[in-house]
Amino acid sequence: MSVDEDSRWLEWVTKQFETIAGDDKEIDIDEFKTALKVKESFFAERFFALFDSDGSGSISLDELLKALNLLIHGDETDKLRFLFQVYDVDGKRARRGGRTCGKGRRDRESNPRHPRSGSIDPDELRTVLKSCLQESAISLPEEKLDDLTLVLFESADKDSSGSITFEELKAELENFPEVMENLTISAANWLKPPDQEQKKPQTPRYLTRAYWQNNSRKLLFLCSYVLLNLMLFVAAMLYHRKGGGWFMLAKGCGQCLNFNCTFVMVLMLRRCLTWLRATWVVRVLPLDQNILLHQIVGYAILFFTLVHTAAHIINFARKSQSGGFSLWEYLLTTRPGIGWVKGTSSLTGVILQLLICLMVFCSSTFVRRSGHFEVFYWTHLSYIWVWILLIIHCANFWKWFVVPGFVFLLEKIVGIAVSRIGGLYIVEVNLLPSKVTHLVIRRPQFFQFKPGDYIYINIPVIAKYEWHPFTISSAPEQPDTMWLHVRSMGQWTNRLYEYFRQPESQAVCPKRLATSLRKRRQVKSSECVCFMCQCYVDGPYGTPTRQIFASEHAVLIGAGIGITPFASILQSIMYRMRKHTYPNCSSSGCENVKDSDMRLRKVDFIWINRDQKSFEWFVSLLTKLEMEQADGEPEGQFLEMHMYMTSALSKNDMKAIGLQMALDLLAKKEEKDSITGLRTRTQPGRPEWEKVFQKLSEENKGKVHVFYCGAPALAKVIKAQCEHFGFNFYKENF
Repeated sequence: MSVDEDSRWLEWVTKQFETIAGDDKEIDIDEFKTALKVKESFFAERFFALFDSDGSGSISLDELLKALNLLIHGDETDKLRFLFQVYDVDGKRARRGGRTCGKGRRDRESNPRHPRSGSIDPDELRTVLKSCLQESAISLPEEKLDDLTLVLFESADKDSSGSITFEELKAELENFPEVMENLTISAANWLKPPDQEQKKPQTPRYLTRAYWQNNSRKLLFLCSYVLLNLMLFVAAMLYHRKGGGWFMLAKGCGQCLNFNCTFVMVLMLRRCLTWLRATWVVRVLPLDQNILLHQIVGYAILFFTLVHTAAHIINFARKSQSGGFSLWEYLLTTRPGIGWVKGTSSLTGVILQLLICLMVFCSSTFVRRSGHFEVFYWTHLSYIWVWILLIIHCANFWKWFVVPGFVFLLEKIVGIAVSRIGGLYIVEVNLLPSKVTHLVIRRPQFFQFKPGDYIYINIPVIAKYEWHPFTISSAPEQPDTMWLHVRSMGQWTNRLYEYFRQPESQAVCPKRLATSLRKRRQVKSSECVCFMCQCYVDGPYGTPTRQIFASEHAVLIGAGIGITPFASILQSIMYRMRKHTYPNCSSSGCENVKDSDMRLRKVDFIWINRDQKSFEWFVSLLTKLEMEQADGEPEGQFLEMHMYMTSALSKNDMKAIGLQMALDLLAKKEEKDSITGLRTRTQPGRPEWEKVFQKLSEENKGKVHVFYCGAPALAKVIKAQCEHFGFNFYKENF
């Protein structure tokens, strides 16, 4: 942070304290916590004690600014000494109570010369680490807290004196250069309020050369789409130029509607698009953007509909002035005889206008993602009535519709046939943290899919007529079954979770299902024969992740439950690695590997979770993947995993420095992470994407392809970085 930013921060602190302190210019501990927005009392009390230089029990504005100026303008030693004083709990004011570490207590009792201040003993260190865990929302057993205290204390206590001096703490911090670097950036990071984070200025992405290069297929397609609409509009206007300006405008928009109301259907021919993904067409057309293009065409339909209707209303108003029929008769009756089916064009046009407006409104993001997906689902089924009314409304629409409509109908027939043949049953249910429902579905032999594919599922006991899309989270090499992980975010998903959570759901299979839900473990499908919760599946359908095995360096980024498509891919990679390493492997899954050859030279998997429990979803899978890889591979690991926990405070936060050092030391000692149990260390906070992508670009493992599944807001950030570094970006859309 620059000097100017530090000055602005000091100005903010001054204003806050002047407001709270009042006329006496003194701040007590409660006012101090309120001003700095510090909730945890431990660090608030330590800061307060250090700032209260005269020990009066209150801080003057002069005392505060003097301390902060020392932190900002002081050297590295000054800042380290402040950190040491925070940890030296009994060195300033009375030490807080709490459960103490047994080793530290015995040392203090057996050594009467144990220092009471100017050094850090095990009890003090344990108190600090416990508060650090609370600040970072990390839950660990008391025994693990003792281990963290012990490993950090033994590492820092160089002379085994039973206490850590300032020089020893400084020497220990020097073993963690990233911590030392953060300590010297700026003092503002020590006590920074949450709302004082400075956002980086947004660069005009859409005007950069990298953006146009990385989005060339989509942009070229959109330009062609706009040009085609313009040509249709002009041609229709010229053809009807004798009817007057408003009539020409209505006919121009009508011709565009003929095209768009058909094209919007073509973009949702999922089986055709899945087949095209395996051809050269995927390199020419933006097939991965079909959902985005569908939305764009939908808004274009709304625009053309509004203009088309408005132009006709104005034209009818002008006609009504010359006698014959009134405006309302033109709009709401068949008397004027306009239209090729008994003069119903105006009446069907009004109904179409209302249906299209309703469909677009209920398709909005705030409706779909606010727990009302069913509203979107049922209103979107109005497309059937829209097409019927369009055929009645316009004499030429059927000519545009007949071929795509036939293909669409064929897809629907195939989908119904596939979903009803073979018998699919849910044979196991596991309820996971964060209201995630893990479904294990027995699948017939003919049902084949590829890693990362998704399906539409219908579970009659939850909702008889509703179909919802979910990514398959198991590998195709896994025999007999497939997995779905469903996050409870809407009415249908909440009903699913609650159904299997309630005791009455066990009536389907009283003993086996109850055991599965209680023990939450995977069992073989043959052990759950009596649990037959029938479901229907439409699919599978391809996604951008199908291109992963054709990449050289693949980067998989999952946010929360967004890991599901990558869970399937990682499992498939595991089977292929096993088959490549052991060609004669005959274990479960290996015999189903059809093509063990991959272009992949390196895979980086990045998983970002909010809390600690969310890692439990796939931790067993990730543990297996780590075990599959041979230690000390000459060219580095083929699969490298990176875990991030956003609720944990990052290493540049003073309230987390000691904890992160202890977690690093204990992970190195036990060869596993204390949070997840994996060998991969869980990093606190959010990824610094610029540093992450810079490291990826320096590995030189071939062209980097980034695949993302998660929140749209994070997708924009990652996509911008991909454009900056020249990586290909693919986002999961379904």
